[in-house]
Amino acid sequence: MKLINEMSVSFLSCSSNESFGRAAVAAFVAQLDPTIDELSDIKPAVSEAVTNCIVHAYKETIGVVYINCKLYDNGKISIKIRDKGCGIEDVAQAMQPLFTTAGSERAGLGFAVMESFMDQLHVTSRLGRGTSVTMRKTIERRPVTTVTSVKGKTAE
Repeated sequence: MKLINEMSVSFLSCSSNESFGRAAVAAFVAQLDPTIDELSDIKPAVSEAVTNCIVHAYKETIGVVYINCKLYDNGKISIKIRDKGCGIEDVAQAMQPLFTTAGSERAGLGFAVMESFMDQLHVTSRLGRGTSVTMRKTIERRPVTTVTSVKGKTAE
């Protein structure tokens, strides 16, 4: 497995930047030519991870969200989203569906959504130091077909 490209981006933990994080990763991953379904899996997973940074990590302050995305020659992608916020006291508990520390306005499904759309999810956290979410997915590599049209006839 050989690294073919990598990008890193950081931005303030403002709710308006959630869509930017999602779009940045989607645009970067597009070079692997994912299907619409594959891209539709990646985007909500990234959105949930970024939203967790905005809502939980920095709570009532503004911090920085960091995204690192790596693409490999075998179609694997790795997306790491991290913060330097408050951290998670009990990661296993936080990953349980419906668990939330944000009150009734949150469903507590962020990690479950990430897990359902990605092939792998790994979460590490240290209180007062921040949280790191690493998600991996394999983009199915399809053979490239070239189509040429000559005077109304199509040849491959």
